[in-house]
Amino acid sequence: MLIGGIALGLVLGVLAGGSIWNLAGVRLRRLAFIAAAVLIRFATEAAIAGSIPAAETLRLPLYALAYGLLLLGLWPNRAYPGISLAFVGILANGIAITANGGHMPIWEPTLFAAGIGLDEVRSSFHVVLPAALDASFLIHAGPFADVIPIPLPVVRNVASVGDVFLSLGLAFFLFATVLHAPDELDDVEIALIDQRLRGVSIPSGHRAATALRESRVRPETVLRSAAAAAAPAAEGLFRQLGTEVVATETAGAVDALETAVARPVTPPFLERARRHPYVRLALNGSFSALWTGQVISLFGDRIHLVAITLLVLEATHSPLAVAGVFIAATIPNLFLSPVAGTFVDRWDQHDVLVVSDLLRAALVLAIPVAAVTNLVLIYPLTFLIACISVFFRPARVAILPRIVREDDLVTANSLSWMAETLADIVGFPLAGLFVTFVAGALPLAFWIDGATYVASAALLWTIAIPPIEAPPGEAKQRSFLRELAGGWQFLRRETVLLANTLQAVAGQFSIGILLVLTPIYATQTLGASNERFGAYYGFLQFGIGVGNLVGGLAIGLLGARLAKGRTVIGGYTSAGACIALLALTGNLAIAFGLMVGLGVANMVFVIPSQTLFQLRTPPELLGRVVGFRFALVFGAMTLAMAVGGILGELYGAAVVIGAFGLLTLVAGLAGLLVPAVRDA
Repeated sequence: MLIGGIALGLVLGVLAGGSIWNLAGVRLRRLAFIAAAVLIRFATEAAIAGSIPAAETLRLPLYALAYGLLLLGLWPNRAYPGISLAFVGILANGIAITANGGHMPIWEPTLFAAGIGLDEVRSSFHVVLPAALDASFLIHAGPFADVIPIPLPVVRNVASVGDVFLSLGLAFFLFATVLHAPDELDDVEIALIDQRLRGVSIPSGHRAATALRESRVRPETVLRSAAAAAAPAAEGLFRQLGTEVVATETAGAVDALETAVARPVTPPFLERARRHPYVRLALNGSFSALWTGQVISLFGDRIHLVAITLLVLEATHSPLAVAGVFIAATIPNLFLSPVAGTFVDRWDQHDVLVVSDLLRAALVLAIPVAAVTNLVLIYPLTFLIACISVFFRPARVAILPRIVREDDLVTANSLSWMAETLADIVGFPLAGLFVTFVAGALPLAFWIDGATYVASAALLWTIAIPPIEAPPGEAKQRSFLRELAGGWQFLRRETVLLANTLQAVAGQFSIGILLVLTPIYATQTLGASNERFGAYYGFLQFGIGVGNLVGGLAIGLLGARLAKGRTVIGGYTSAGACIALLALTGNLAIAFGLMVGLGVANMVFVIPSQTLFQLRTPPELLGRVVGFRFALVFGAMTLAMAVGGILGELYGAAVVIGAFGLLTLVAGLAGLLVPAVRDA
């Protein structure tokens, strides 16, 4: 897997127009730590395989030293794209090896699933864990063991969660490096140079900065050429290589810089590719770590959701008992969001993200124990997990504008919502397969979800986030209630955001109606029989997922060029039209097309709406303002599910869906009547 990740990163980087020679420009810090770690790791394994007694005796401290040095070597390089992923992979494998006395554990059923017999495990580095899922499995760090079978005809192998992270991290690092030489000046560095040169009290400073921006030269090229052209005058121009560029007031030095900037080093195709918003964000180490952590935990959540549904259904055979799990997971959004948002504004948002993931990991790990003790304990655990998620969500929304450029914010929000969509489209089928694979050992599904939360926390821990500067004159200590009220007062007085929230309440009310009535619509209007109900219902939900993916991609590419107010209005209007038209058709193909349209429209109004909140809300208020929005929107969805069930019984699913679709359409068009909303 590791070799495959390396090859994949190199091949994709070259195919994208990069140069393999960019690898020569990598300037990793603490490289000696990394080299020493690799040497100790493989020398220890070779010594143990050679039956050297001292190596076997010191197995654990030697392996612990190797992995510790590797982590210390990777940490200062985490700003490079992919290094954070590799760091988490090494950490996960290091935990498993340390917990097993210097051995990497393999779960026995995984071996058999990969088509490998016990007699084929000859490596002195590995040890086999028995199939039983008990306390011993957790003590031996089973969730971080080799639990992923790879039953390919050519490559039969097993892998751990850490192996996946490490392979993806190396692939991403090599891809990004081949595509973008790390020692090449980026936009931030050029802006810094421009700013410093503008402070030079001579006219040629601006010309030099302009030439530098247009030519995209490497900093060492500038240093060498300037030094050759202007001897001692150029020495004061740069005090060090890279971002710390300090200009002097010497006219000769600036002229030397202007003449030094002579040749472009980036091919036009590569330059265009690197300036693409998706590529820019991929090369942003903090954003890629945040997004990857989100994707990992979302996929783990899908495994958790499928597993807990199966667990409760098998134990009770009651749909009502299963519905209780979903209710327990929904209620905190309605009542806790404003309070959580206020605390998020008070606390360090980076810490909120990390601690939230660690707390959710602990609670998820406890679910199998609770199920064995008393099934009723699952409900308060699910409620607590949802409460912690209510803190995580506004912190993630608030932190995004601090780690990406303003003109990349729409694309960043698009990628965040696309992660949710990918988790639905890809995660649920994979979760179903995984839960089927471990059906006899269902606790493993929850423990894997817990491991994804730990991995996400480790990734988020590596993110460097600039601090929020408090507004001048603001009191350092304010009462909690005053802060809470301040969030509501800001939302109530901000015409654009308040109108957008009211539109969202109407729109999400219709979404709630549709969620609860789609099963009835499939049978009453589309004529799905009992045998075909699952296929019809799944097909319609798949249509929404496809639309979300297409809409998210389109908004990510085009959203920054569109007026956000009109885009939101168009999204709500289109969504309402799609929902209303469902009432007029009994054809499955047409209904599927309308569901795809609804998914597209959903992204068209959700992504610009979130961006508007991030742009128009002061950073110190963003958590609580978003919290109030979440409370209103999720409250509308919860109320809609109850109202939809009652009205569906009285008037039929199609009529109710059509009526509330028209409500959303009207709410969207109403935005045209408010200039501040229309022109936002």
